[in-house]
Amino acid sequence: MTSISSMRTLYCAARAQVRAIHCSAARNDAVVISGRKLARQIRQEARQEVEQWVAAGNKRPHLSVVLVGENPASHSYVLNKTRAAADVGISSETILKSSSISQDELLDLISKLNNDHNVDGLLVQLPLPEHIDEREVCNAVIPEKDVDGFHVVNVGKMCLDQSSMLPATPWGVWEIIKRTGIPTLGKNVVVAGRSKNVGMPIAMLLHTDGRHERPGGKYFLYLYPLLGDLVSHLLL
Repeated sequence: MTSISSMRTLYCAARAQVRAIHCSAARNDAVVISGRKLARQIRQEARQEVEQWVAAGNKRPHLSVVLVGENPASHSYVLNKTRAAADVGISSETILKSSSISQDELLDLISKLNNDHNVDGLLVQLPLPEHIDEREVCNAVIPEKDVDGFHVVNVGKMCLDQSSMLPATPWGVWEIIKRTGIPTLGKNVVVAGRSKNVGMPIAMLLHTDGRHERPGGKYFLYLYPLLGDLVSHLLL
């Protein structure tokens, strides 16, 4: 079977699963959550916090973003991040580097930014060219400036429910759960996907109690997207 045929088969299976869930008597009525509305609320809170920080005589926070190569999606993501920073009053810069940059050159740049007291937050946009070890680059950013939350120290602290930098998407999911009052105590949680930057952190945040803000879940099941008997787990 070709890869395209395989994808079509999985897609059809997923559509069938969605219909089965929709028609099941066991399902609960869906609740539509406005992510945009919550995002506006969070940005307003962040904007006020930044202005209070600056008004108290502190330096305006500054974010440095390292962007390697010409990946259109990466450029779009970085543009959105810098726009969001500006919206809440955080200054930022984007450092563009050719995809031919060596790993040593990139690590040297990160070291300089780590030691630059004018830089408060630092992220290296992923993915990186194949000749560069992404894990080594992520661990080169000091934990205190690791706004992506990818450094092994921040990942470990997150798993131990200690204060740390959190990856943006999992943190966003957690904020949605917290701000909409979705109950989690004693619930079964299905995480459809177990990437190291999204699925796993979401599961860890739900497994703990989210910095003691809400009770955590009880049981967790990891699933690859579209694989396995997804329906039977969603109807537990």
